[in-house]
Amino acid sequence: MSRTESVHRLIESGIVAIVRSSDAGQLIDVARALVEGGVCVIEVTMTVPHALHVIQQVRETLGHRLLLGAGTVLDPETARSAILAGADFIVAPTLNPETIRLCHRYDKAVLPGAFTPTEILTAWELGADIVKVFPADMLGPAFFKAIRAPLPQVRVMPTGGVNLLTAADFLKAGACALGVGGALVDAKSIQDRDFARITALARQYVEIVRRTREEMSGGK
Repeated sequence: MSRTESVHRLIESGIVAIVRSSDAGQLIDVARALVEGGVCVIEVTMTVPHALHVIQQVRETLGHRLLLGAGTVLDPETARSAILAGADFIVAPTLNPETIRLCHRYDKAVLPGAFTPTEILTAWELGADIVKVFPADMLGPAFFKAIRAPLPQVRVMPTGGVNLLTAADFLKAGACALGVGGALVDAKSIQDRDFARITALARQYVEIVRRTREEMSGGK
């Protein structure tokens, strides 16, 4: 999938489910549960044991039913390995220009992390498709509203602090999508193999995105 197609699909979804777990064996079931709940954009972090193998397995099992990303990517070497394993997009907690260039070389979407206005603009100017603002729980929705005033051209996605109570506020403040981790895919649900709970939560987030965007467009 091309970079442009991936960005369009990610923004259309509105939710990026961030999957972290010490038990890699269950992550295919987690991915399947998310897709069944309507969340079809999933980021597997490189902190997951054997993360590249997990990405490859998820891709082989679910194919293009989902947009599959690799997260916590700190350098271009890891980005390339993840892309070759089947990742459609790359997410980082920090800003590494070489990682952005590597993703462009392979025509893959890249979401580097930033925190300050200067970092956000720098990431955008270096070619970020979406800037991951992290940790967003330290900033809150008001920050996104403020940053969008001078930088309306920059697509921003909060990660950290996004949950069922804050999701709508982040969207209304100008976020193009939401990165949701433990509030959607929590460790206890994975440990208990309670995949039905993950599916149910996914449906709630999908509905929040749908309803909020409808409200923002005036119900059109």
